[in-house]
Amino acid sequence: VGVSLVGYVLAVGSSVFYAMFYGDLAEVKSEIHIPDVEPAAFLILLKYMYSDEIDLEADTVLATLYAAKKYIVPALAKACVNFLETSLEAKNACVLLSQSRLFEEPELTQRCWEVIDAQAEMALRSEGFCEIDRQTLEIIVTREALNTKEAVVFEAVLNWAEAECKRQGLPVTPRNKRHVLGRALYLVRIPTMTLEEFANGAAQSDILTLEETHSIFLWYTATNKPRLDFPLTKRKGLAPQRCHRFQSSAYRSNQWRYRGRCDSIQFAVDRRVFIAGLGLYGSSSGKAEYSVKIELKRLGVVLAQNLTKFMSDGSSNTFPVWFEHPVQVEQDTFYTASAVLDGSELSYFGQEGMTEVQCGKVAFQFQCSSDSTNGTGVQGGQIPELIFYA
Repeated sequence: VGVSLVGYVLAVGSSVFYAMFYGDLAEVKSEIHIPDVEPAAFLILLKYMYSDEIDLEADTVLATLYAAKKYIVPALAKACVNFLETSLEAKNACVLLSQSRLFEEPELTQRCWEVIDAQAEMALRSEGFCEIDRQTLEIIVTREALNTKEAVVFEAVLNWAEAECKRQGLPVTPRNKRHVLGRALYLVRIPTMTLEEFANGAAQSDILTLEETHSIFLWYTATNKPRLDFPLTKRKGLAPQRCHRFQSSAYRSNQWRYRGRCDSIQFAVDRRVFIAGLGLYGSSSGKAEYSVKIELKRLGVVLAQNLTKFMSDGSSNTFPVWFEHPVQVEQDTFYTASAVLDGSELSYFGQEGMTEVQCGKVAFQFQCSSDSTNGTGVQGGQIPELIFYA
């Protein structure tokens, strides 16, 4: 950096640069080297100080955040954090968690946890998970709210160990994987897997000693259980919440028929949530099985769909149908939830529908969907519930 006009602009915009150029310890040089900031990030910093313009890109935003933090430029740092929060998804949440801890950004850390907890399986199976440091690995594996099976956690820990062996230039052997994991292996709650999951997965992974494998099998089956070095209590996970949009349900007087047509409703939320599934009505004429295709769309683009079956018991209860993975839904934008059912035609239906429903801290807003060809709308019909994590 040449100390002239550029230096003056930097000094005005940053107390750190002011000290470097004009403070008591200022160096009298025609050039000052800034060795630890990427050139692209430094250009973004410079552009902001010259023109107040913030021009961020995915591949340089972390380096820019580092520069903004180091040189105490809070407005640029805040813009970087906002950019990261907006681009946050399951595949990059673990990497951003490790970075947010490094940069001491508690709000970003909290947002990362929301994604990792709700979409734990996708986050743990992402390539990004294998790139995190060991301390972040331990923090994630200790997490009580991870919403996934323990077999998925175990598999993710093994994938991380393999990547860490390669980073350290070690042959990928069971012994080396145990070595790089250290205590992290003993944070996996292996005894909370089902016996079948353990037998088909962890027991055959070669990373446990024969003695450990033997003790865990005994722990599952013996009356006199051995002491284990692994946590025994199941993770709490997340409790799904339900947004119910009808004040009553009915049948008989005005029969509702499922005929393979699409029932659909649009909704928006005032804060980010994760839609896990839909609650649907079943048959009004006794026990019945349905085939169902559920779908979630935004601006015509399918975000998730699932083809499955559910049993209804003849009551007016709702029956949950789940997407394969919870779907992140942004605030203040409309999404379309749809269901096509095949089975017993006569069903319950909702009445006295509400355009707005408050569920805990989340406000849901509903409007009719042009995709709906079976009569469902805001006032009445099907798709009585949205099942979500918040």
